[in-house]
Amino acid sequence: MATPYVQDDSGKYIASTQRPDGTWRKPRRVKDGYTPQEEVPVYENKFVKFFKGKPDLPPGMNPSEAASQKQAIPGCGDAEAAGLSKSAKRNMKRKEKRKQQQDGDADVDSVSDAVENVSISESGESSNKTSVPVSVSNPDDSSAEADEKAKKIKNLKKKLRQVEELKHKVDSGEITEPTKDQLEKLLRVPALKDEIQQLERDS
Repeated sequence: MATPYVQDDSGKYIASTQRPDGTWRKPRRVKDGYTPQEEVPVYENKFVKFFKGKPDLPPGMNPSEAASQKQAIPGCGDAEAAGLSKSAKRNMKRKEKRKQQQDGDADVDSVSDAVENVSISESGESSNKTSVPVSVSNPDDSSAEADEKAKKIKNLKKKLRQVEELKHKVDSGEITEPTKDQLEKLLRVPALKDEIQQLERDS
């Protein structure tokens, strides 16, 4: 809202205005060229001005041409994908991969069902009688299991190393009276070794 000015012989004034509570503000005298605070334009640096003044389309391009080209962007499945952010596009790709994996899982399930119906006897001949069912495991699952076993082996070896260091300290006399927890750790050595050997055999 523009500030109302009053001009008379003595100069220029901002007219008196009424406050919301009903009282009146005094008229204020202003010099020529005065701009009230609420009418001062907001400062914009040169970059903001440049981007605000920049046209959406390249010079000389028709808006109708731009609309037709926007629909036919290579690499995008549909026109909606053209206006999506990077993260939204990434999420769409992930969803497509999940769908493909689910389709692949369905194929694996059908193959594993067929294999379960056929079993192998001890002599090596195949028969339809039940003996040992053969199942097809997903390679992703087996790699995840292998990673998990490797982590477990690594952790157990670390624990074993710590217990051996503790045993060395007790033997050398550095620790004269081991605590209850330290004694329990020392007694756990054979169990740790057995567990590591079993995991290594499985993998």
